[in-house]
Amino acid sequence: MLKKDPIFWWATGIFVLALVLMAVTQDQFWLVLIIGSYLLRPTLASLGLARRYVDERQMSIQYRSGNIAFAVMIITCIILAIKLNADGNPEWEMFIVAIVVGLATKALFNVIMVTNSRKTAANVIITAGLLLTLFVSIGSVDSGLSLGTFLRVASMLAIVGVGLLSKKFPRIAGGMTFVITAVLVFVILKKGLTIAQAGTALVVGVPLATAAAFLFMRDKSEPENEPKRVI
Repeated sequence: MLKKDPIFWWATGIFVLALVLMAVTQDQFWLVLIIGSYLLRPTLASLGLARRYVDERQMSIQYRSGNIAFAVMIITCIILAIKLNADGNPEWEMFIVAIVVGLATKALFNVIMVTNSRKTAANVIITAGLLLTLFVSIGSVDSGLSLGTFLRVASMLAIVGVGLLSKKFPRIAGGMTFVITAVLVFVILKKGLTIAQAGTALVVGVPLATAAAFLFMRDKSEPENEPKRVI
């Protein structure tokens, strides 16, 4: 049964407005508003802005269904990117950008919203390394196996190694991650100062830089060291 609370009426209003605008302008761009109306409640609840309108059961259902939907979307984008790249269509890079934006956003909020920030930061770095390895591998399908391809893949896997290292030596790994982030951003922007390259640099650099910064911070879950009492 639908809950007719303020969020429901706001979402209904946005949905009706989108239908009217689509009918008047004959522009499918307004589908964005329809999608926004559907995602309004879970988005507000996830950001902690409408918790009084969402119970724990709804939060649990939205969390699980959201993760499943996100995973399906990422897998679909990867399959389409591989297909377009195999067909020689340069538009495959747009799917890669969508994947990176989605995963970068999820990783960034994982770091910000959890108490065990160092552990999550390590997972962000490892995930980023694995994704960059995947993207480099997809981009090297046409060139095949070569020394250059091997070195590029190895350099991305090195990021995974830094993420694993951060679990034991967080500050050292944090410094290394800052350096890696700077190098990656430089290499990306060196290809051209276009909107696409700038966006790629942001979605790659921001999560890694944020994770590196959190490695220098003490976890909120760690108890503060109490001074020993001298009797």
